[in-house]
Amino acid sequence: MMFDFRSISVYLVTDPALSLGRSELDVVRAAAAGGIQLVQYRDKLASKRLYLEKAKRLAQLCRELGIGLILNDHVDIAALVDCAGIHLGQDDLPTAEARALLGPTKAIGRSTHNLSQALLAFGEGADYLNVGPVFATNTKATPVKPVGLDMVREITQRVTIPVTTMGGIQLGNLSQVIDAGADIVAVVTAITLAPDITSASRELIALAKSVKQARTPA
Repeated sequence: MMFDFRSISVYLVTDPALSLGRSELDVVRAAAAGGIQLVQYRDKLASKRLYLEKAKRLAQLCRELGIGLILNDHVDIAALVDCAGIHLGQDDLPTAEARALLGPTKAIGRSTHNLSQALLAFGEGADYLNVGPVFATNTKATPVKPVGLDMVREITQRVTIPVTTMGGIQLGNLSQVIDAGADIVAVVTAITLAPDITSASRELIALAKSVKQARTPA
């Protein structure tokens, strides 16, 4: 059964370089204690072998915690690991090829930075798409110009699959992103750099749920 993205409001994207020296396992464990139900394992610097080893350990932990795990970029590793799916960038495998390797039950998501990319991902059969970076962020080695809230509004009005957003989203601006139409916000440093990961996760989720409930249906 495919992971139900519409059941969540916030998910965690890991980054070993931005975790105050804490391991991915420790970060995920603490975030799950605060209510996080989905984790995207991202590590741009790990070798394929190391990424596979870490992915297996994270998959085991996520099974124990009863939460979903999305891998980043590596479709071949996602095919080998018990995970909920794969998150692909613009330069990664096309959706059809990823689907052929992963089958019908693993979710395929795509990062998008403009309307044409979003519509293409939607048309190709992605299960969800990510819009970003919404705000300026330092989590990318190569900075990307923020797409802004208007882009979030435009894309969410044109697609019918879940839309996640990321890039510079913190407690202070999360409400703006949800109000713009995002179904889910993905965060890195708002959780990974928090002194108390569990409390930070709980706060983000509570705010996201509150804003979504108050949002006037389109």
